[in-house]
Amino acid sequence: MTVMMQRSTEREVIRRAKAGDGRAVETLIRAHQDALFAFMLRMSGRPHVAEDIVQEAFVRVLKNLDRFDPRFRFSTWLFTIAKRLYVNAMQKQRPAYDTDTVNARGSGGVAPSGLSAAAETQTNLHELLEAALDVLNEQQREIVLLFHQQSWSIIEIAEHLGMPEGTVKSHLHRARRRMREAIVSDRIACARAEEVWT
Repeated sequence: MTVMMQRSTEREVIRRAKAGDGRAVETLIRAHQDALFAFMLRMSGRPHVAEDIVQEAFVRVLKNLDRFDPRFRFSTWLFTIAKRLYVNAMQKQRPAYDTDTVNARGSGGVAPSGLSAAAETQTNLHELLEAALDVLNEQQREIVLLFHQQSWSIIEIAEHLGMPEGTVKSHLHRARRRMREAIVSDRIACARAEEVWT
């Protein structure tokens, strides 16, 4: 479970982790692992890739804690390292959204008869979001996920990506428009959207 920390508390935990405090290290991992896994899962579309990247990101971060600059948020540093690991992994493999994912999505979406209506609606919403995210380029997807899933501010995203805030806002606006267009142009997606939001 993700544990939110105040900035001052986080700095103290990092200081103790640098000194070799095992509990502090555990606290840091617990505070960020769920959010990082959720982000990497949406980026990669593959649970095993997300797990590997999250694990490797924490290994890198913990080995290099002495290089952390406390002027910045720890999550920004962690997510930046994870993103680099993801890019490197994707360069060695085929694209993240492979035919298995497409086939699973295209299997008709028929829920087992035992599923409740609420569970089926959640499944439809998940598939709808995945399909809409699929139309985005990698940078747009990352910005959308950081803003909407991780609740990062425009300033934090700009800092993380090394781009002006206005550029981040433009990417976010274009990404939302592309997602909306993708949903509207797909009759099945539209039907699912209606089901989810009515």
